[in-house]
Amino acid sequence: MNLNQIHNVYFIGIGGIGMSALARYFKSIGKNVSGYDKTETELTKELESIGIAIHFEDSISAIPKEYYQENTLVIITPAVPTSHSEWNYFIEREYDIKKRAEVLGIITKDTFCFAVAGTHGKTTTSSILGHILYESGADVTAFIGGIVENYNSNLIGNGKTVTVVEADEFDRSFLHLHPNIACVTSTDADHLDIYGDAASIEASFHEFADKIEDKTKLFVAKGLLLDGVTVAVNEEAVYKAFNVRIEKSQYIFDVQTPTEIIKDLQFGLPGKHNLTNALMALAMAKTYGSPTEAIAKALMSFKGIRRRFSYQIKTDDLVYIDDYAHHPTEINAVHQAVRELYPNKKILAIFQPHLFSRTRDFIDDFAKSLAAFDEVLLLDVYPARELPVEGVNSKWLLDKISNPNKKLVSKTDLIPTILKSEARIIVTIGAGDIGELVKPIKAALNETI
Repeated sequence: MNLNQIHNVYFIGIGGIGMSALARYFKSIGKNVSGYDKTETELTKELESIGIAIHFEDSISAIPKEYYQENTLVIITPAVPTSHSEWNYFIEREYDIKKRAEVLGIITKDTFCFAVAGTHGKTTTSSILGHILYESGADVTAFIGGIVENYNSNLIGNGKTVTVVEADEFDRSFLHLHPNIACVTSTDADHLDIYGDAASIEASFHEFADKIEDKTKLFVAKGLLLDGVTVAVNEEAVYKAFNVRIEKSQYIFDVQTPTEIIKDLQFGLPGKHNLTNALMALAMAKTYGSPTEAIAKALMSFKGIRRRFSYQIKTDDLVYIDDYAHHPTEINAVHQAVRELYPNKKILAIFQPHLFSRTRDFIDDFAKSLAAFDEVLLLDVYPARELPVEGVNSKWLLDKISNPNKKLVSKTDLIPTILKSEARIIVTIGAGDIGELVKPIKAALNETI
């Protein structure tokens, strides 16, 4: 497919974080962009504010007339059901219909592509890398699975020759990409509804890693069973962060590279996992040829990603943090970061499980991760693309959490329950529509200060 010959791009599921980045991209290069989504969100409002028409009813008549042409590309998300009438309308008329990953594959084929893979850390690592490359003057476009605070967008830059993409393992999407430099941050079991077992996920990551023939251009977190350049914090590795300390709520650290020691780097995102992500981005940028001084400056100025350990309130008496974590390993990382910053404070975690299948597959790990907090509030499972699974619900998870300070709450009762808690460190966690509750929770807590 030649994207130069495409005039119109129509998105079915335009409000997704990955889909909306593509929508911004096509809008920025002069294409007509429009789309459908099931619900209005902050993301869809942001897209509308830059001139993208969006409707929220599955209706063929709502598709703008100019999209009834041959030079229209239709992009779909896996979350859309096969019964969707707009999707079937385009199928019946034999339009070019692509998944988001396929479109990224087409875009990256003719660029120098950085691909960031891993079951955790993709968004943060690719955001830091995109920021480094942009700040160092590279002709880059970075497609990000989150809103980067520095840019208030999930698209960094508008370059033609260099791309940064998240290499998503879901549905084996990352196998569509054409990476020149890549990394793998983690290969934990996830998406077992797609893969069936952990061995199949491992095999898929190996297949992705094999896309990089020159293994000096593949970076892997130490401990992964992949052939590449190792990256680690406080462990022996080709790229090693050491002498790590916390000053004024941010990391100061040194890095050993194959050619030099870089002293006193500064980075503001808390948690060892984020430090590893920053180190991974540094290693990729160094290999590409980004100057050390530009890398150091970009690490220091990186503000983070919306819903990734995102401070909503930060006072001496009250802290409220919001995080997208939806896997036990990610919840453990959030807990480690919060404990490191607030070692003697009571911490309340509010968690919304994401997907029935994931809740079922990792029920014991979720229970163990959540029990580490001082107090836990659970919302009902957010189904996303799934139908309910009998017996899989938040009550089942609640019963497995060993911590007695736990409660299942409705969205309606959530804020009054939070306000009754004595905890002064509050964390909302989850990848579902809990993100829509952040503003009202913040407003209610601000009234107590």
